Amino acid sequence: MANLHLLPLLLLALLSPAGAASGEVHASAVVAEKGLDFAKGVLIGEAVRSLTPLRLPGVEKAVRVPFLGAIRVAATNITLFHLDVGDDSAIHPGDSALVVVASGVSANLSMAWSYYYDSWLFPIEISDRGTASILVQGMEVGITMQIKNYNGSLSLSVLQCGCNVKDLVISLDGGASWFYQGLINAFEDHIRAAVEKAIPENIIDGTSKLDSLLQSLPRSVNLDNISALNMTFVNDPQYGNSSIEFDINGLFSSATAKLSNSQKHPQLSLSCGGASKMLLLSLDEAVFNSALEVYFKAGSMHWVVDKIPDQSLLNTASWKFIIPRLYWSYPNDDMLLNISMASPPVMRIASEKIGATINADMIIDVLHDKETIPVACISVVVSASGVAEAAGNKVYGKVELENFSLALKWSKIGNFHMSLIQGVIRVFLNTVCMPYLNSRLGHGVILPVVHGFTLKDIYVLTSPEQLTLCSDVAFANASSLATLPILRSPRYY
Repeated sequence: MANLHLLPLLLLALLSPAGAASGEVHASAVVAEKGLDFAKGVLIGEAVRSLTPLRLPGVEKAVRVPFLGAIRVAATNITLFHLDVGDDSAIHPGDSALVVVASGVSANLSMAWSYYYDSWLFPIEISDRGTASILVQGMEVGITMQIKNYNGSLSLSVLQCGCNVKDLVISLDGGASWFYQGLINAFEDHIRAAVEKAIPENIIDGTSKLDSLLQSLPRSVNLDNISALNMTFVNDPQYGNSSIEFDINGLFSSATAKLSNSQKHPQLSLSCGGASKMLLLSLDEAVFNSALEVYFKAGSMHWVVDKIPDQSLLNTASWKFIIPRLYWSYPNDDMLLNISMASPPVMRIASEKIGATINADMIIDVLHDKETIPVACISVVVSASGVAEAAGNKVYGKVELENFSLALKWSKIGNFHMSLIQGVIRVFLNTVCMPYLNSRLGHGVILPVVHGFTLKDIYVLTSPEQLTLCSDVAFANASSLATLPILRSPRYY
């Protein structure tokens, strides 16, 4: 229908992040058969709203009548004001294009009619006027669209577009309409041709506007003042038997860094744990590791611990028998733990779980005579595992400690064996560090979606080196897709 040109925008709306003309692919989004059916339903509803009312060109012509000669008849204010698509419509991904067909469409139109006749045989002009209702049945509208990658953006073009009207009935009202019915039927061919011309023109015009919009989509979105998400599309969309896949760079970078390219192309399976979902979004583990690297380089991975459940452990008196020199040098002084990452954390995604390796430096600071004195630095390498879950429009995480190792990097209070403090550090990691991480992950990450759409029943699936989000989509705003903003930026908590 008229707004079928909005189909690619709707498909992109379902994808959340978009994503280099020729480069890395670290995220892939698949709009599955169920998603295409949803898109078709939403678009047809929006097409009906946007297409009506539609004003068609009027016509005036001469009709020859036996014994009378030529009579001038006119049809004006021809308006299509109602469309009924029904359920007989389909959307099909082809080998390299998308085909949308709406069949069995009926439409209602109205118009004003008039005629006049004068002749030397009659001393006065004969005229009449009235209105007419028009019923169109069995109309079929089809469009074949191609979405291509153009320098990292998407380009949309219409390969074919057509409309065919099967049956058209004109019923006149007003005047001596019963007498003029045969004259007004002369407008049937004009109205049929006007409908068959106006709808494809509307689609093609809208498609050119949408093509400009697609090419203006941002290639990088700043999530905050530190990181940006590479939104560049990679390769042309891939059309399956009942789905469309979009490949995305998807890596995080510094908010001021330039985008980089190299070759990689993971394949996204349509499997979602046996569930039938509209949308599948695959994120390669490099996406998460790139984000961790960006925040590490920005110096954001730093934590000063001054409060713990057993606050006495942050006083040198508690370490009198474990690290005697600490207590002798700074008796009964409070301490801080200054923790920073020695290298970017590394995530590893496997079946059923997500693993992480964290390499941190923990500097012990003593608060002595209003001074903060660093006295030792311990290297802590932590292995943790976790799971990702989803609820509503958010994805949550939860981690737990698996193992850790300690090494003394430097000390101003003499050498001391790591085995002496291993038990205390284990308690610290389990009671302070893991709960802190889980509190941050527990807030969840809001998935970016276009305003008016919501994700439903999100299912998270992990497989080697890949995390897949499977979701249904609901259209909450029945106003107009034509006024949808481009991607609304996600909020990270």
